[in-house]
Amino acid sequence: MKTLHVKTGDTVIVISGDDRKVKDENGKKTKENTISKVTAVSPEEGKVIVEKVNVVSKHTKARRAGEAGGIVKVEGAIYASKVQLVCTNKSCEKYNKAIRAKAAYKDGKDGKKIKIRVCPKCGKEI
Repeated sequence: MKTLHVKTGDTVIVISGDDRKVKDENGKKTKENTISKVTAVSPEEGKVIVEKVNVVSKHTKARRAGEAGGIVKVEGAIYASKVQLVCTNKSCEKYNKAIRAKAAYKDGKDGKKIKIRVCPKCGKEI
């Protein structure tokens, strides 16, 4: 089984590609990078779906009588290597900046150690 460095619900920043910069209402790119949440993960393909990133137009067909077909905007999958985790702890010096998560262990049930991801600067769990 393949593993990825991100999980569903993580806050990530897009580090490469066309959706790296935020677009304003006129479609122009601004200076800050796109910070969003991961909505779905596909470890087999090595891809993730991120909110408001890689929005594509999907043509849908009416399936039932009275149902309308049309063009729907949906998020497409991007490679997981194009996103990086973000520290969401407001007291951290790396707040809303890309980090490489550090592995730590905490005690779980039955005295077993559980591997968790932590911010290397503040030490808070991601």
